[in-house]
Amino acid sequence: MKAILYVRPLGHEPASFLDRPYAQGIVQQRVYDLPGLDLTRYGAILVSAHTDQRAFAACSKQITAFLDAGGLLVFNGHIAYPFLPELALFVPVPGFSLNLLQIRRTAEHPVFDGVDPHDLTFRRGVAGFYGRGHNPLPQGALVLHRLSGNDAPLDWVWQRPAGGTVFMHGGNNLWMYADDPSSAARIAPQLMAWVTAQVEPHAEKEPA
Repeated sequence: MKAILYVRPLGHEPASFLDRPYAQGIVQQRVYDLPGLDLTRYGAILVSAHTDQRAFAACSKQITAFLDAGGLLVFNGHIAYPFLPELALFVPVPGFSLNLLQIRRTAEHPVFDGVDPHDLTFRRGVAGFYGRGHNPLPQGALVLHRLSGNDAPLDWVWQRPAGGTVFMHGGNNLWMYADDPSSAARIAPQLMAWVTAQVEPHAEKEPA
């Protein structure tokens, strides 16, 4: 099986979920070290919402080659520097009222199995932690969650026509809920289970 790469946003800021048993084996690299890497060696890449997007977007050709080879990219955050030509800048919701920030599920997905949208809308009694806008989706993408106010596509999955898959979350890191007392705690382990399942088929393509 090809390795899973976690792009560390800062040298001193590892993701706490990487200490969990379900995240064992993930390779960590700083975003500034990506230019020297062959990303096609990895089956999946996880990108934090706190990544230096200018540095990440500078690796656009490598990212495209990675996806063309069938890779899976999980991206968290507000796109400020599009790293693929099909992507566009983040669009914030036009306000912060509750009627704009409620999460509505529009399609089922293994990452969110058993996760109550109410637990995404509210965290510690406050709405807006999960998402306050969206990254516009490419043609053909499947929307998983929308924001109630303007029907904005907050979470979506895109099977690229040229190859590879992009799993997009237009908010803070999905794994931030790893210690949550609500059903949202299911996201991190289920995300890793799904990512691993997507990566495993690549094992047959590797030389013995």
